[in-house]
Amino acid sequence: MDEEAVRLHRAKVWGGADRKLWHTPMDGTVGTRLRELADWTEASAHGEGPLDVYGDGPVEELEQRVAELLGHPAAVFFPTGTMAQQVALRCWAGRTGSSVVALHPLAHPEVHEGGAFGAVSGLRTVHPTDAPRLPTAEEVRDHPEPFGTLMLELPLRDAGFVLPSWDELTEVVEAARERDAVVHFDGARLWECPTRLGRPLAEIAGLADSVYVSFYKSLGGLSGAALAGPEDVMAEARVWRHRYGGLVFQQYPAALSALRGLDVELPRLPSYVTHARVVADAVREALEEAGTGWFRVHPETPHTHQFQVWLPYDAETLTAAAVAQTEATGTVLFRRWFTPDPGGPPGVALTELTVAEPALEWTAEDVKAAVRDFLTLVETRVEG
Repeated sequence: MDEEAVRLHRAKVWGGADRKLWHTPMDGTVGTRLRELADWTEASAHGEGPLDVYGDGPVEELEQRVAELLGHPAAVFFPTGTMAQQVALRCWAGRTGSSVVALHPLAHPEVHEGGAFGAVSGLRTVHPTDAPRLPTAEEVRDHPEPFGTLMLELPLRDAGFVLPSWDELTEVVEAARERDAVVHFDGARLWECPTRLGRPLAEIAGLADSVYVSFYKSLGGLSGAALAGPEDVMAEARVWRHRYGGLVFQQYPAALSALRGLDVELPRLPSYVTHARVVADAVREALEEAGTGWFRVHPETPHTHQFQVWLPYDAETLTAAAVAQTEATGTVLFRRWFTPDPGGPPGVALTELTVAEPALEWTAEDVKAAVRDFLTLVETRVEG
């Protein structure tokens, strides 16, 4: 099969599994997803509401909800987070007089957006640290080059969904203020952070001058993002949203799915984060008992409801074993595995585990049994 056929086959197998740790945005069919959204829309009294036209109706309601949740004066809906963050940083560059953004080299704009900051928005980036964690206050304070905005991705996904402590975060923000820099949070997964940081969403978001949040990450929305911050900055953000092509005629399906996420998924996230620690411990214990050799569960205690697992096999073998396990047992534990970026250790692969509503039914022994089944399939492929 060609690459696209392989991808569709994997999605069909994993999406149709009887038992899984989480539902991905690709699970299900068009019909089932639309029916689920329609059912919630009717049950939540949105069914008789007006459709949106260029950002009113359910889109405007969503913006108001996000502003209240994050404790900022205003919020603006965007079709994508990539657009939202470029607009935010462009607005701040005009106010600070600096187009330089300090961020981590593993941050989403540096790794997954094709150089959009520079190519589209005329921004330039610098890196206070390249360690697999958020920068420290000292690194921000001592960075040798001026910058106008410090951008912090919370959690830092490609480093293992890692977060600083609350004290570390406040110290980093204070260090940026000492340099007269504004602070922007890439909060695509900010919804997951209160458990680790021990503070409510509004207090966390209130540290920053502006915050971006995603609706399809963590909350299970169809798509879309929001940018929250001061009234004047958000007013300018609306102007740039139009210029960037983000003022879409109608976006009620995405807005309604985001509202559903705020109502249904957001209250559940703390339980997912707590259970992720049970799952991570069980995975580690099963790998130790199996005598796998070198492996890593990172972080050892997950900071959010997502974490990494590293094993000493090639990614293709591990992905094939994951598919085979689901085909044989109806259970999906791991999904796709990846080879680390150039410079990573050779002969290893990593995957990301997400613990969400379906995982709450899994006991530690359920997890360990699934790991054992998976390793048996891996060894069969290695020996074959």
